[in-house]
Amino acid sequence: MPVSASGTIDLGGKTVHRLGYGAMRITGPGIWGPPQDHDEAVRVLRRAVELGVTFIDTADSYGPYVSEDLIREALHDGTGYGDVVVATKGGLTRSGPDVWPPLGRPEYLRQCVLMSLRRLGLERIDLWQLHRIDAKTPRADQFGVVKEFVDEGLVHQVGLSEVGVDDVKEAQAAGLQIASVQNRYNLGDRRAEDLLTFCEEQGIAFIPWAPVDAGTLARPGGPLEEIAAHHDATTSQLALAWLLRRSPVIVPIPGTSTVAHLEENLAAADVELGDDEFATLEAAGR
Repeated sequence: MPVSASGTIDLGGKTVHRLGYGAMRITGPGIWGPPQDHDEAVRVLRRAVELGVTFIDTADSYGPYVSEDLIREALHDGTGYGDVVVATKGGLTRSGPDVWPPLGRPEYLRQCVLMSLRRLGLERIDLWQLHRIDAKTPRADQFGVVKEFVDEGLVHQVGLSEVGVDDVKEAQAAGLQIASVQNRYNLGDRRAEDLLTFCEEQGIAFIPWAPVDAGTLARPGGPLEEIAAHHDATTSQLALAWLLRRSPVIVPIPGTSTVAHLEENLAAADVELGDDEFATLEAAGR
């Protein structure tokens, strides 16, 4: 199981391997509707677990609902998901491809949780994340109802997505124990650096989305290509290996809709960067 080489972290009340799988791409174009190849989507999910993935990230808005439905079809064993943590998110609405308006009204967030429980076939969600903080709804109302989900046993742990340090502190002040944050972060986009540092200090898992988007660093002849050639690896594998070494709280979740690409991504767990290579990539990314 190559994913085991990525190390572990406690998340959702369980110990999971740090290299996970993001289940957004098993939907249709624009993250809308069913996948073009339903059977391949099911194979991707099952192969991920076969290779040692124990953390799968999804959301009710992926499809919408399609990703959660596929995860249950592929992986539910009749009682749950065993050692696999299926984390989901709520708080966005969908009216078409690539359209994601936030909605943080308490009654809507409660509906999100209850429907995710039903679709995933669970009595309690290990990790539920607020997909976005809605600027049109008082934050106290949003954080308050999320705390109710924990108090009522609907979810075990909670997280936030696309936030800053002050947002996390505000949620903590409202009584939430934040287990994870999920922000865009990769070798070529380091805008969430201060949030990552805060997460390290607090012991909060940092789940970077778009983890392999290295931008111009992956150009032909660039630093990624040169070091990747040394390891007989792809530039995407190198970008993931860099994230795994960058911080012990980082939990990359590369997504894909094909088994071949999945296996390629997960092989990143076996790429060990030397000190000089890591320093080169670190400097190039800044």
